Amino acid sequence: MSASPLLDIQSLRITFGGKEVVHGVDLQLAAGERLALVGESGSGKTVTALSLLGLAQNARTSGRALFHGTQGEPPRDLLALPEQALRGVRGREVAMIFQEPMTALNPLFTVGDQVAEVLELHEGLSRRDAWDAAVEALAATGIPEPARRARAYPHQLSGGQRQRAMIAMALACKPRLLLADEPTTALDVTLRQQILDLLAELQQRHGMAVLMITHDLNLVRRFAQRVAVMEAGHLVEQGPVEDVLRAPVHAYTRRLIDSRPRREVPQPTGDASPLHASGLRVSYPVRKPGVAGWFSKGAFVAVQDAAFQVPAGGTLGVVGESGSGKSTLALAALGLWPHQGELQVVGRAWTGRATDDRPLRRQVQVVFQDPFSSLSPRMTVEEIVGEGLLVHEPALDAAGRRERVRAALTDVNLSEEAFPGLLSRYPHEFSGGQRQRLAIARALIVQPRLLVLDEPTSALDVTIQQQVLGLLQRLQRERGLSYLLITHDVDVIRAMAHHVLVMKDGRVVEAGPVDEVLGAPREAYTRTLVAAAG
Repeated sequence: MSASPLLDIQSLRITFGGKEVVHGVDLQLAAGERLALVGESGSGKTVTALSLLGLAQNARTSGRALFHGTQGEPPRDLLALPEQALRGVRGREVAMIFQEPMTALNPLFTVGDQVAEVLELHEGLSRRDAWDAAVEALAATGIPEPARRARAYPHQLSGGQRQRAMIAMALACKPRLLLADEPTTALDVTLRQQILDLLAELQQRHGMAVLMITHDLNLVRRFAQRVAVMEAGHLVEQGPVEDVLRAPVHAYTRRLIDSRPRREVPQPTGDASPLHASGLRVSYPVRKPGVAGWFSKGAFVAVQDAAFQVPAGGTLGVVGESGSGKSTLALAALGLWPHQGELQVVGRAWTGRATDDRPLRRQVQVVFQDPFSSLSPRMTVEEIVGEGLLVHEPALDAAGRRERVRAALTDVNLSEEAFPGLLSRYPHEFSGGQRQRLAIARALIVQPRLLVLDEPTSALDVTIQQQVLGLLQRLQRERGLSYLLITHDVDVIRAMAHHVLVMKDGRVVEAGPVDEVLGAPREAYTRTLVAAAG
């Protein structure tokens, strides 16, 4: 580290409501350096970055964060700057990329307007000049047709395009320091690599420093030069990436490194497949551009001629980029979207009639990607987990339902001994991993044969991900459950699946036993996915 680092954080302490959550952190970042700040959710890494720009709401900070922004000028303490002065720093000298661009971008303005606003505010450009510069900034991030995309609203862009728009906004004023908070967590593996390559290219082009906040050690290996590890608000280890990841000193760092998914799955039973399909086709109605009236309706084919079967007591993994059709395939399997071709669940086809399909719905249940949005915030744990019994076992009395709820919660390692008042709690009172356990209990309580797992761990830290995958593996061994696993994480496929489908643009481009497909992929697209996963 040079004698005058670009950023010098000294004895940083952050307190919320009298409770200290960051405890005396000391951290330096040199000009042009790439530093990764690593830790689980709740470790304090994000609030540390937010505090530098005064964005940690209701927080009290102490210590210093000396920023050497303009050459020749004395350093400024970011923690001591008044709000008016901080506004001049945000976006112009220190910029930030947030984890989820869909919530960070304003849905009421086009992405071009939002990039141009930064340039008008900090560079004093006219409206026309700011718009032209915004289009150039979007083009620099590799967005196709930047002039057209600039007029799009956030919901009209893909996940990767939204993240590129966030990067364009952050880098529009060529800041000296970029704070990147989990910038690739919501993206699939190939998009992650593209965004990492883009950030590295722009960082070198502009000579800026990057503080990357992440829990993804593969990302750290590929992007960062140094790494700092946080646990429960303490900075426990830091140093060059190669040294820390090869020979970690602290036990917590070793635990993070050892948290890759482990394969402990049972062999399929060999019984009849609970889900099989052939010639499966799923389409969505769309409006043809520039065409009005009766002839304006068309169809977008999201799944084309798919054939597969889920092994009884085993797992079929479906992997692919965003937009490949894997989640649409899951919707069809659940009977939630019309389809053509053959699709049978436990020997029966969906009819589309609620009464006729009710017995079938008991046999196939689903666990969604984000448990916070899939669990009703207005229902208690007992109501959420027991709701399926009201539909499928209406004769069961309240006492019987409560016992079944307790049993289901115990199966997923949630007990009233560990969580007093568990049954009367609400989802917001639990961590992300605990909420996902609640979602699994809700699915299991009606004793299904098949679970559709739609990105069940993508929103979780590596250590929590390992715990949830271990739980799913144990339940499969004990209950003989079959899983249809939808994911973009190749490591999760390796740990969980017996067979795998690789999807691209609605088509199955490769399929077979997981060891064959991932160990010696035939298709170039599969090789790209495997290489991007490391």
